Amino acid sequence: MTANLIDHTALKPHTQKADIVKLIEEAKKYQFASVCVNPTWVQLAAKELAGTGVDVCTVIGFPLGANTTETKAFETKDAISKGATEVDMVINIAALKDVENDFVEADIRGVVEAAAGKALVKVIIETCLLTDEEKERACRLAVKAGADFVKTSTGFSTGGATAEDIALMRKTVGPDIGVKASGGIRTKADVDQMTAAGASRIGASAGVSIVSGENGNNGDNY
Repeated sequence: MTANLIDHTALKPHTQKADIVKLIEEAKKYQFASVCVNPTWVQLAAKELAGTGVDVCTVIGFPLGANTTETKAFETKDAISKGATEVDMVINIAALKDVENDFVEADIRGVVEAAAGKALVKVIIETCLLTDEEKERACRLAVKAGADFVKTSTGFSTGGATAEDIALMRKTVGPDIGVKASGGIRTKADVDQMTAAGASRIGASAGVSIVSGENGNNGDNY
């Protein structure tokens, strides 16, 4: 079923409480895998989704990835204390491009250790800014650092998920690590293309229209 692959997402800076309440109600109705919200909404989402089977996902070091490792670790612990069960962290993109591999791995591991097995860790590599070699290297570093997933995009940069990137990421991480496609996924056909390429999770703000064909969600870039 498509719905249980989708992180139902609202991350725009102007997203208000009413938008989050609507997101939560939609997640309950369609039984999405999770809601993915900014950290300020985690506590509300956790309260409203308790016992529903829908997880609470939030973002760390978002959207640039340029926060210090210590800040990302604190964000992670804070989010988990408020009810997050999944965290999507952004790598330090500049460090990756500068081939500071030990730093990138340590930055990811800082979040993994802060999560301490209490939340899944998904690593956003922002594929649109990377060469294929950099994408592969980022994925390998995420696996070495103990991450549960690698993820294409924040949805706030110059591009989103492509089937080609998903296939490359899946090939790099192997069968036991999750691969999340996010950014620009708006239709069931998009979802089918991504899962065929190897995605095991989808991040989308157009979740309702994807699973129901309704036009109530215009599908932001995320």
